[in-house]
Amino acid sequence: MKPFLDVQQDGAILTLTMMRPEERNAISDVDACNQVVEVCADVARNRDISVVILTGEGTSFSSGGNLKKMLDRSGFAPKETPIETRYSYIESIQRITLALYDLEVPTIAAVNGPAIGAGLDLATMCDIRIASDKAIFAESFVKVGIIPGDGGAWLLPRAVGASKAAELCFTGEMIDAAEAERIGLVSRVVPHDDLMSAARALAEKIAANPVHALRLSKRLLREGENMNLSQVLQLSAAFQSLMHETDDHREAVTSFLEKRKPVFTRK
Repeated sequence: MKPFLDVQQDGAILTLTMMRPEERNAISDVDACNQVVEVCADVARNRDISVVILTGEGTSFSSGGNLKKMLDRSGFAPKETPIETRYSYIESIQRITLALYDLEVPTIAAVNGPAIGAGLDLATMCDIRIASDKAIFAESFVKVGIIPGDGGAWLLPRAVGASKAAELCFTGEMIDAAEAERIGLVSRVVPHDDLMSAARALAEKIAANPVHALRLSKRLLREGENMNLSQVLQLSAAFQSLMHETDDHREAVTSFLEKRKPVFTRK
């Protein structure tokens, strides 16, 4: 089986492309899940990477699960028994959720086409979502008689609010890119042919900043989702004490005062 992901690094930007267009980039086997998890682990260790872009090859971002494999039980779910199916979810697609969502490096989903079911949830695992004007979205699990098994019930309300998430989840209806932008599911919609250049331009703006400040800013945002204000303030003080001692912080301040472009060393 060919690799699920194509991995390309250009400077501080890593682009991940789902490479199974014949299956509309469905996430239906353990191998695909393992590849995403392994790449996230590599990125976490690589201090030279500042931003990750995730997109799909072909006309789809990701169709989510492969219904044919669900029916013939050849994918990661369902398995022979309910107990085995439960563990299969935990050991496969839910590992993607944890690995991608917890990644300290900022992530951009460049949604080039349909993002359906787990494909929509995959996009919400990323920090920023940019959509092609050809993109469509659906939290469509209910349409095939199942529920979001990949964390979508936690992710989607944080992207669009509880009421709209419930509407999308309970109806399973499809929305276009313009509606996705209106409800805040994506931050912008661009012409299809401009999608990757727009994602790249945004990634370059992010990557121009000190890498450790980026990573700890993202960690603070993530931890803040489960903390009260007092706890966030305490963690912010701790993180800030680290940032003040970095060479890149001193270079950023010095270059600003000297009215020149900073030269960061990632230290």
